[in-house]
Amino acid sequence: MKNSRSLLLSVLAVLFFFALVNLGMDLQAQFMARDPGPRGGKVGAGQPVSGLTANQMGFFQNGLQRFLEVDSVGGTISGEPGNGLGPTFNDNQCASCHSQPATGGSSPSRTAFPFIGPNPQVAVANLDGASNTVPFFISEDGPVREARFKYFLGPTGIPGGPRDGGVHDLFTIQGRVDATNVVGTSGQLQTCGLAQPNFEQMGQLNNLSYRIPTPLFGAGLIENIAESTIDANIASDSALKRALGIGGHPNRNPNDGTISRFGWKAQNKSLQLFSGEAYSVEIGVSNEIFPSERGYAPVQPPADCLFNPTPEDGTNMQDTGDYPAVPSDVVQFANYMRYLDQPTPACEASSCSASIQNGRNLFSTVGCALCHTPTMKTTAAYYGKPLSNASANLYSDLLVHHMGSGLADDIVQGNAGPDEFRTAPLWGVGQRVFFLHDGRTQDLVVAIHQHAGSGSEANGVVTRFNRLSESEKQDILNFLRSL
Repeated sequence: MKNSRSLLLSVLAVLFFFALVNLGMDLQAQFMARDPGPRGGKVGAGQPVSGLTANQMGFFQNGLQRFLEVDSVGGTISGEPGNGLGPTFNDNQCASCHSQPATGGSSPSRTAFPFIGPNPQVAVANLDGASNTVPFFISEDGPVREARFKYFLGPTGIPGGPRDGGVHDLFTIQGRVDATNVVGTSGQLQTCGLAQPNFEQMGQLNNLSYRIPTPLFGAGLIENIAESTIDANIASDSALKRALGIGGHPNRNPNDGTISRFGWKAQNKSLQLFSGEAYSVEIGVSNEIFPSERGYAPVQPPADCLFNPTPEDGTNMQDTGDYPAVPSDVVQFANYMRYLDQPTPACEASSCSASIQNGRNLFSTVGCALCHTPTMKTTAAYYGKPLSNASANLYSDLLVHHMGSGLADDIVQGNAGPDEFRTAPLWGVGQRVFFLHDGRTQDLVVAIHQHAGSGSEANGVVTRFNRLSESEKQDILNFLRSL
């Protein structure tokens, strides 16, 4: 009797054990790793690098002030400076596009942060009497976007001409109260009569490609990474990269052959070039680097939409006695970005949670770090000690990689082909809202899966990620949101 009772207890114990195992498997099957979303708490970005001299801080503050200015066509509206908005533009202020999670960041979002407000492009469309229609791909809760046409239209009215690839601004100054002027002694009234592109038609023809703003934090550190450091990083772990199908190459400046590193396709060599292009393309302000007014290529802007001498932004030739006031906006935008510090992670490596620490290790073992290089050292910098021989914790190799058919935008810029993009720096990703070049998702899990596709260099790494347990995937996501 006693033996029978012991046997019964043993059988019940075994059944209970297997029940627990099955329950654990069921719970594991039900648990799916998910993006925890932009972390709250202290904003870890938007401050100047520490250790600036008083003069350097003066240039940073002056650049920030200009970055915050709202441009108008000419003269002033509501006390705002008239640096020459338009004739075409995507917005009227640098900071309105670069505002998440602080000035200098990326696209804002009312969805994630209700106190920020709606997409500023919705409001600027009809500001000061402008007669624009908000394009179908712009929404109050969506990302700030620019639009590019992949190809010029051929004789039949469909994309069949040569590659375009240029930005076609969303809005024009038509109808704005500051887009009128009295011309000559006759007193004839000049008003701008420039219509928006037909974005609906281009969308139906699959001739549109979108971009969202890139964050600007740590830009001075990126600018001061030596080419030899980038080359050495290319050569590192070469056997493993080959085994996983990872290549990558620099995009090079066509004028001097040096490595470009700014923009979604690393198409801009320097912060000054980056600033000059954005001022011209995004706001429509002609400047010392891009001195011509823009229309819609290949058509030049009509004469009735030209209100100011060019370039509209230039060196201040007056004796102001205030050195930061002398350089052009473009130069001061570059100085502002140059002295913006890199984002601060939520925790130091040793003080992070076990999940975050494990996620950091898995990020490397899976192979993500083969492209998203955690750290590169800067070289000696003309712009001061804080930028010299510093650790740039950028999580990027600054190379362009084939990302496959799913992400291809069919835009060619320099050595970057239709499906190639710069490895996006991940510092600050913990407080970012929109992901990938076109802002198609707010979910890191979706962004990771979108890296896979026909012809993508990330396929091997994504396969490794998919083989992880859901808890391991969650650790990687927690780690990313800690950056």
